[in-house]
Amino acid sequence: ELAQFERDGYIVARALAASEECAALKALAQRDLDAQTAPVEYEADTQYPGAPVSLEAPGGRTVRRLLQVCARDPAVLRWATQSAIAARLRQLLGPAVELSQAHHNCVMTKNPSYSSVTNWHQDIRYWAYARPELVSVWLALGREYFENGCLLVLPGSHKLEFGSEQLDEALFLRPDVESNKPLIRTQRRVELATGDVLFFHCRLFHAAGHNQTAETKFSVVFTYHAADNLPRAGTRSA
Repeated sequence: ELAQFERDGYIVARALAASEECAALKALAQRDLDAQTAPVEYEADTQYPGAPVSLEAPGGRTVRRLLQVCARDPAVLRWATQSAIAARLRQLLGPAVELSQAHHNCVMTKNPSYSSVTNWHQDIRYWAYARPELVSVWLALGREYFENGCLLVLPGSHKLEFGSEQLDEALFLRPDVESNKPLIRTQRRVELATGDVLFFHCRLFHAAGHNQTAETKFSVVFTYHAADNLPRAGTRSA
């Protein structure tokens, strides 16, 4: 698994969470989703392809992320800091690991009616740390497959360097650039069963499509870094 993570930038740990744990976490998420308990991010906030154009537009109050989930219920924090997760992260990041409170630390919801498309991007754009060495942990609270918008990844892209001409102003990979096309053709679907956990590098390019099914997809996502990998002063990460 360590060799695969180094080569591809991700691994999947199958059935790492019990179905009962997933059901309990999903019930907590559904409770807060129904109440739209703040803080939340709406699909309209993203301005991604397919998102409602404003909060006042049809579907404008569709929640994309329930934010700050570790503070919402002790059960979430217990899951995020459990030994099964920590042991794997120590192998990837070092003996002392911390959980980021900025970005992620969320439940990702993908609504069947108003879900947007997320184009190819690296999550490192969200953080400002001394080293671009963070690992995200993505727990599937239900089955994730192509039709409901599972993650797509570009294996090995965490080790590549990209010129400014390959990215747009928002740091998304440009599919119209010839040098990007061979890389995009290497994409893989990360299809998950309930309780599967994806570990992926913050520099791994990934994307996701619309939810084309009748049910909302729920995923819990946290991001971790080594304790000695400090955030840059004055940034959101700090």
